[in-house]
Amino acid sequence: MSSAGGVRRARQLLHVSVLAQSAAPCGRFLAAANDFGEIAIFGLSAALSAEAKEENRRPVNVFKAHSGPVYSLASTERLLLSGSDGEIRGWGWAELGRKGCRELWTRRPPCRSSLEVPEINGLEVNQRDHWVALAGGDGAVRVLDLESGAFTHELRGHQDLVHVVALREQLPQVLSGGEDGTVRLWDLRTGSQVQLIEVHKYQVLSGGVGPALHLLQLSGDVRGRVPVSPPALRSLCLHPRSPEHQVLTVAGNSPKIDVFTNLGYRAFSLSFT
Repeated sequence: MSSAGGVRRARQLLHVSVLAQSAAPCGRFLAAANDFGEIAIFGLSAALSAEAKEENRRPVNVFKAHSGPVYSLASTERLLLSGSDGEIRGWGWAELGRKGCRELWTRRPPCRSSLEVPEINGLEVNQRDHWVALAGGDGAVRVLDLESGAFTHELRGHQDLVHVVALREQLPQVLSGGEDGTVRLWDLRTGSQVQLIEVHKYQVLSGGVGPALHLLQLSGDVRGRVPVSPPALRSLCLHPRSPEHQVLTVAGNSPKIDVFTNLGYRAFSLSFT
């Protein structure tokens, strides 16, 4: 990289936000995406090793995934999925550690007009039946069949953008949470809304504005507050398959991704640099 390119990159990193994370199915790698359209691949098992060096905490690969911000990531056994402005892309996990990796496919959900290009804020994969639910910035929840590449459902009911989706895999049902302050339950067999639930905001692990991860009891009482590197948090990722450790990675308005092997303190940080 030229000196001018290095200066531009350094300035860019001052303003970077990590918006999404997803762990590889094997548990050895972590994908993290930022608001400049980049995805970084980290060797998580190497970073956690007792012999880890500083270079093990930097990406093994960084690549331009979308022209706009990458708002969401999700994984299947074979694919990393990324969501941006009006498109979702599939990448082969086996190729992501190599320079020059290319997407396997791109899908664009149908829009009501050329002026309506919804950001894809959330992705959740049904591993058994091979489909993915998308949380749209236009207030719609969409379902993409990963085998046929077709969008099979468009579910509308939210009055504002949809932030997040979750699945009930034993039943073909999708939960969606929106800016309108509601959680909606959708049944894909009928394509209709089953239930509307007003949001009661509590989480076991919670982050937002402020450089802290909050540990909450089920009652909502704060049990602890752990300092983190980002001044605001955008993404939390638990890694149940990580080798030898229960790992939590925390990211937000910073190029640093904090790694916790014990919820009482930060073990170290990964970085886009």
